[in-house]
Amino acid sequence: MAWSIADVARMSGVTSRTMRHYDDIGLLPPAWIGSNGHRYYEEADLLRLQQILLMRELGLGLREIQGVLDSQVDQLAALRAHHRRLLAERDRLETLARTVGRTIAELEEGKDDSDMAKINRPENLFEGFEPGRHEAEARERWPEQWEQSQRAIAGMTPEDMERWQREVTAQMIRMAAFMVAGTPVADPAVQAEVDTHYQGVCRFWTPCAAAYKGLGQTYVDDPQFRTNFDRITDGLALYQRDAMAVYADARLS
Repeated sequence: MAWSIADVARMSGVTSRTMRHYDDIGLLPPAWIGSNGHRYYEEADLLRLQQILLMRELGLGLREIQGVLDSQVDQLAALRAHHRRLLAERDRLETLARTVGRTIAELEEGKDDSDMAKINRPENLFEGFEPGRHEAEARERWPEQWEQSQRAIAGMTPEDMERWQREVTAQMIRMAAFMVAGTPVADPAVQAEVDTHYQGVCRFWTPCAAAYKGLGQTYVDDPQFRTNFDRITDGLALYQRDAMAVYADARLS
């Protein structure tokens, strides 16, 4: 059985123009061409088109797809490989969806008189982030930076503090998205986000490499800090720490 190019376009959602382009580049030639010049496709061609569309969904370019398809012998094995990749992508998206959903719940204001509204207010992401919590150690190890931070905090209004909390929440969400996507901590995009974090810290004090690494380790070691990070997504505290260590070695040493 054979289908015309119009039939295939209708079934697959791929335009006839795209089908002709696939033929022109050798990616999907028709099974045969009728005397009227119309292209016709058989079942094997439809299966090949399905694989093309699957790989396009996974972000592969046409040249990459052609190389993959031309090297394949066992169609069943190829489909199983595509299936595994789709399942992995599904899992990644589900994890990202949970992360975003959890963050939406944290950011929702809700009704002022409800308990849930209090829990979901964004400043409550930062329980345990009180400026004085670790001041004894900070004052002993980095006295000049500690004095700087105290002056900055003293000059902040409640509105300034809430705005800062929202900025940090947004930064944590962006880092969580990188983590869920599997982006290495040394990736330039991640390091650009860490630079944003570092500049935010510098509003209060200017840490050296050792101090910035120490701050990252505090995010992991301190239960309240770690809970706040991992409330966005599990493992975020560790990911943030590792990214900060890379930044400190590259930019602050």
